[in-house]
Amino acid sequence: MIRTSLRYLFRILLAILACISLWLLLALLLPYFSFSDAVKEKKDITVYVSSNGIHTDFVMPVYTDQFNWAAKIHYSDFELAGPEYKYVAVGWGDKGFFIATPTWDDLTFSTAFNAAFGLSSTAMHVTYKKYELKESETCVKLVLSEAQYQKLIEYIISSFESRDGEFQVIDHPGYTSHDKFYEARGTYNIFNTCNVWTGEGLEAIGAPVGVWTPLPGGVLQNLK
Repeated sequence: MIRTSLRYLFRILLAILACISLWLLLALLLPYFSFSDAVKEKKDITVYVSSNGIHTDFVMPVYTDQFNWAAKIHYSDFELAGPEYKYVAVGWGDKGFFIATPTWDDLTFSTAFNAAFGLSSTAMHVTYKKYELKESETCVKLVLSEAQYQKLIEYIISSFESRDGEFQVIDHPGYTSHDKFYEARGTYNIFNTCNVWTGEGLEAIGAPVGVWTPLPGGVLQNLK
């Protein structure tokens, strides 16, 4: 009986290891298979895709003739933000991970497990920035047409949970005085990560993007 139980346990562990290995293999390979639906239009709106090594954001000018983000993401929601903040970074992810894990030292097994298997709700993380970003290995500049930017605006807005047209701010402090969390739509899991969300946004605007982008490197590599 004990030998039979150990045999089944061994098979379960092998299956888990095989799933993890397959996930890692696909996460590393599929971003290399990219596609793009970009069309030739006048492009003069600069946005960025930025990574902190784990998570990716879209970084956009707060105000253009086309759209004013401050009209939807109110400065008054933040401890310290105002018209001097010219750019806004927006990313989607697991709510528990965002709120309960300001640093890696704060990560718990339950938070990671709930995020991996879609057992938590989601949130938008918004950060106001004073200055334009500089291109680097972790920050790529994109110059969009008005049509592309409109698609990006619509994609990001559709990810926010709203009530009567207003985004729903989460009553929890951000990491700084100029960032905040908002309720979001969708389910986070190991197949639909924050970076997959960014990749789908890039797909929506016709930018080059991998088939599946669960890791930040897969998002950035085709943009470079």
